[in-house]
Amino acid sequence: MSFIAAITVSAQKISDKDAVTASAEKLRLAMESGEKLALESLILPELTYGHSGGHIDDATEFVEKLVSKKSDFVKIDITNQTVNIVGNTAIVRQHFYATTADAGKAPGDVTLDILLVWAKVKNDWKLLARQAVKSEKKK
Repeated sequence: MSFIAAITVSAQKISDKDAVTASAEKLRLAMESGEKLALESLILPELTYGHSGGHIDDATEFVEKLVSKKSDFVKIDITNQTVNIVGNTAIVRQHFYATTADAGKAPGDVTLDILLVWAKVKNDWKLLARQAVKSEKKK
């Protein structure tokens, strides 16, 4: 009987990992598009969103900056992503490379390492926290 329970638990974790991976991809696409409803559907009201420069956005500021294009991600590439599930919490680490055009400025680029914390709310994964640190460009 415990063997069957182990398989069920293992399958459940794989499904949660896949769900978190899908949510992280939806977030990437929503950050590129700046679509307000898509962004709001992926985050918790308590979101704390830390930038590599030290500024911390709350949920409202995070969404407003992307919708207004004050923060404009033209293209975001994610690599080296890992997902670890601990109960109803997921810890995601990823390398983030983006082409930006913030507030209509000439295109720039940013290379960051990101830590995302997702919380399972009912059957959905919602972003609770994000912290970015500057990363060395790969040569």
